[in-house]
Amino acid sequence: MVKIIRIKGGTDNCYLVTDDNKAILVDTASGANLDMVIKECDKYEMKLIVLTHVHFDHAENAFELSKRYDIPVAINKLDEELFESFDKQPLKPIGLVGRVVLGLSLKVLRNTKIERPQNIIYIDDGDDLGSFGFDAKIIGLPGHTLGSIGVDVEGKHLLVGDELDNWIRPGVGHLYYDIDAIKKSADKIRKLGERTVYYGHGNPTPNGRF
Repeated sequence: MVKIIRIKGGTDNCYLVTDDNKAILVDTASGANLDMVIKECDKYEMKLIVLTHVHFDHAENAFELSKRYDIPVAINKLDEELFESFDKQPLKPIGLVGRVVLGLSLKVLRNTKIERPQNIIYIDDGDDLGSFGFDAKIIGLPGHTLGSIGVDVEGKHLLVGDELDNWIRPGVGHLYYDIDAIKKSADKIRKLGERTVYYGHGNPTPNGRF
């Protein structure tokens, strides 16, 4: 049976998809949480890192972890430019929560260099992760960034990065690059039906609670 293990560091979440032997890491948290992520990953035979998008709180440790476990890092190609600069796809806020989160994060987002992993592979909507040992598919969820993706595991568990968040209650992500796209992605998630949704920020909930 596949399990989803949440690794929580401050306000950041990343997740291990594991069968108790091998694992895929979805997002890597920020650099301050590297040791904690390593401690959890060391328990498994690591197969792959998937980045839901390329912002520091999800991708900062990708280079080190990819090197440590000699595994590829999977991203959507549309997010590759974010290794160069956050300002390639500047964010805008939704509501008061969004303004607060962006205000607290903007300096770090702009000033944190995300080292580009050497072993990158490209993923897109509908791609299957079966070759890495898991019944999981990539779901395209643009809006927070151009290349944001989710991971749908066994049709039961949906890891959504920042397309949705649960800072206070579940909802459309409070920060966006493309407002129309993020709303369409939220609708796409709703239509997937019964799932447990795992957020980049906040506690998991059943699908449709937004």
